[in-house]
Amino acid sequence: MSDSRETQVVDAVNPQLFIGGQWRAAEGGKTFPVEDPSTGKILVEVADAGVADGKAAIDAAVAAQQEWAATPPRDRGEILRKAFEIITERTDELALLMTLEMGKPLAESKAEIAYGSEFFRWFAEEAVRISGRYSIAPNGATRLLTLKQPVGPCLMITPWNFPLAMGTRKIGPAIAAGCTMVVKPAALTPLSMLRLGDILAEAGLPDGVLNIVTTKSTGEVMEPIIRDPRLRKLTFTGSTEVGRSLVEQSAQGLLRVSMELGGNAPFIVFDDADIDDAVDGAMLAKMRNIGEACTAANRFIVHESVAEEFGTKLTAKMADLSVGRGTEDGIKVGPLVEAKQRDKVAELVDDAVDKGATILTGGSAPDGEGYYYSPTVLSDVPLDARIAKEEVFGPVAPIFTFTEEEDALQMANDTEFGLVAYAFTQDYSRAIRVYEALETGMVGINQGIVSNPAAPFGGVKASGFGREGGAEGIEEYLETKYVGLALG
Repeated sequence: MSDSRETQVVDAVNPQLFIGGQWRAAEGGKTFPVEDPSTGKILVEVADAGVADGKAAIDAAVAAQQEWAATPPRDRGEILRKAFEIITERTDELALLMTLEMGKPLAESKAEIAYGSEFFRWFAEEAVRISGRYSIAPNGATRLLTLKQPVGPCLMITPWNFPLAMGTRKIGPAIAAGCTMVVKPAALTPLSMLRLGDILAEAGLPDGVLNIVTTKSTGEVMEPIIRDPRLRKLTFTGSTEVGRSLVEQSAQGLLRVSMELGGNAPFIVFDDADIDDAVDGAMLAKMRNIGEACTAANRFIVHESVAEEFGTKLTAKMADLSVGRGTEDGIKVGPLVEAKQRDKVAELVDDAVDKGATILTGGSAPDGEGYYYSPTVLSDVPLDARIAKEEVFGPVAPIFTFTEEEDALQMANDTEFGLVAYAFTQDYSRAIRVYEALETGMVGINQGIVSNPAAPFGGVKASGFGREGGAEGIEEYLETKYVGLALG
């Protein structure tokens, strides 16, 4: 891609706030910079909202709620379908924008565009399937009617690692259900969401249904919205630490809350696994999104009899990955999103090595500009290493070993998190025992990717609650109302 093409794509983004269907500057004209993590250079300045801007956004969402809830489900679905088609047509443009602001290679960005847009297509179809039920009371005297209605105005706080998809899987079901919303994208990667606002307006979404507020002062601007008695739902994807704070804030208003929080995914390789398949699955589970994913395999728990073979083959594949700017041809691993994230990865690797782990490949940050870290494999990792407990969020694969199935399950569940787990085995009786015993909301058996718009995404324990995607996803935006019908 030429620099002029990159400039053109960035210039197409409106860097202002999107409130009530209008683009507007932030209070006082404040802005903040968005960096290209491959160079550390500023791409653009975007609006830095204040408290008054946040209030204007929730005001707009509240004002639009009644009319939007009354909009026919088919009409809501058609808007989502149109937006899906526009996103698909503009995949190249949107992928380049995503790569520039987040760093992932273009192929990864295109994959996210396909994944993210699919939530709009899925929920376009779910919009017309919202249903209730009718039954006779046990005593026969009355009729029992239940119906589903939109929750009401929602606040959505999205993360930096999937700038489009983490928005579409919240926005899609909200639109389908008839809810208005305020969206606060991550300050590190707001451009994809701003572009999405343009696309939804083009697709016919009425003014005020979607409002986008960019800010560096997340807590200051979001807390008044969370405490606004007119808000009915809060949904957040991000760290468990922040999620806990948001849940506390939501308690005053007794909000409907869904939280998709941190992970510490185990990847178990049993002695009967096809090791080549397991390595291929490991590359998917570890290196999707440069390892910057809550679903990324964080701990490779490998049977001692196959640990050497698995480690050797995984090392060869990791060492062969090309590292560089995501816009360049052939690049498989881009930069991490910021210097702070790169330094955290380096810190966890250094801690593991200091405690006895062996570096099989990588283990350092290359010289030069940008926030890169080399794909890394560690063997002989002790259980007291920080990386055994903390989410690394980078291209690092630590290998632990086990002897008995029970040991593997104990190690896998020995974490406060419970988002996803992976297991490779050719024994399907074992597979059933394992997926039933794993304390996670999702499990991949002999596959390294579980995310699918048609399936419910979410975790247990400190990984949060609520589900996004699947038939379950729209339920997060619907309330159940019961009506008792007396017979004359």
